[in-house]
Amino acid sequence: MEKVKAKKHLGQHFLKDESIAKDIADTLNLVGYEDVLEIGPGMGVLTKYLLDKPINTYVIEIDEESVTYLDANYPKLKDKIISKDFLRYDINEVFEGKQFAIIGNFPYNISTQIVFKALEYRNQIPEFAGMFQKEVAQRICEKKGTKAYGILSVLVQAFYDAEYLFTVDENVFNPPPKVKSGVLRLRRKEDFSLPCGEKLFFTVVKTAFQQRRKTLRNSLKTLNLSDSLREDEIFNLRPEQLDYLEFIALTKKIEADGV
Repeated sequence: MEKVKAKKHLGQHFLKDESIAKDIADTLNLVGYEDVLEIGPGMGVLTKYLLDKPINTYVIEIDEESVTYLDANYPKLKDKIISKDFLRYDINEVFEGKQFAIIGNFPYNISTQIVFKALEYRNQIPEFAGMFQKEVAQRICEKKGTKAYGILSVLVQAFYDAEYLFTVDENVFNPPPKVKSGVLRLRRKEDFSLPCGEKLFFTVVKTAFQQRRKTLRNSLKTLNLSDSLREDEIFNLRPEQLDYLEFIALTKKIEADGV
């Protein structure tokens, strides 16, 4: 069968370097789960290396041409190709509450959305690995005190240990993207429960970074905090000066304030 043509509207850039594909597959430690879900497999350059591992590999692909190609070329994927949009699909139709890992060469135009969707399933996802636009991968793994540090950094690191693994050059893709790529690995923390309300934690982090140049005293005004709480020294800081533990502590203070 002829190769799949990359579609710009789907953000497809097919990896053609086999050694990099193998390296990405090898980032998974395969501990704590029996299933792995690859998002956006395209023509299966990464898939083939996952299929060699002692794990059940599923793929989810929105491109019908890619689905046809995978079905024809990878018989081991029989009944394990999900022809759906990951962002709009209830993955428990397949995994039914079980633990599973996520991996992929993620389309850059929706990669952050994929991470946010994966966070919704964090109780089931002990490991997450894959390739992003380099700046996005760095942002996810970034520590406090930099311009790159933001909402994605805090929310991911509250539940996962994030590690930037290696950079990938543009010329190993067809067609080549205009930016470099970065591969990262997320491993869920042993204790990934929050000692504060999760919904409020998300709200505090997102609200704070919406006006990241302002101090927390100003950026969190919409939460209607008491005057006494707003006198706390933590409110003199800007959001990028707090790591995830400090955001948790801040959320607990806000909870105690009655919000």
